[in-house]
Amino acid sequence: MHEQVKNILNQVRGEPPNILQSLLALQGELGHVSADMVPVIAKSLGVTTAEVAGVLSYYPDLRPSAPGRHVIRVCMGESCYANGCGRVLRELQERLRADIHETMPGGRFTLDTMSCAGNCAVSPTVIIDDDLYGRVLPSQLDGMLERYR
Repeated sequence: MHEQVKNILNQVRGEPPNILQSLLALQGELGHVSADMVPVIAKSLGVTTAEVAGVLSYYPDLRPSAPGRHVIRVCMGESCYANGCGRVLRELQERLRADIHETMPGGRFTLDTMSCAGNCAVSPTVIIDDDLYGRVLPSQLDGMLERYR
């Protein structure tokens, strides 16, 4: 695993080192950036482990553990909030038996939130993997989730 991490980091190496870009590249290839990778990343970039851990913990899109097979993101922007994203999120939490940033038992879905999907005209918005859904109602969730077996 450590060799794979070093190979990925070599592809995005720059001066000065860009920790965020490096972490995003690792996550893009490996699906997550676990805590045991932090010392290898820090040494490879020539920065401290505290700097890497700080960036890793600051950005909510960076995952410390592998996500489920499908990632669900519920938009929590103002328009979505005003149009019921809270109800959609609560319903997903109940159906998946997972909280925000958690993966459901069995590993099928990981549930996340996001600040804004940019789909305000048809809010509330839910994104599953790369598929965007607008005007989502809690009653539509079963049908949506069924598509991702």
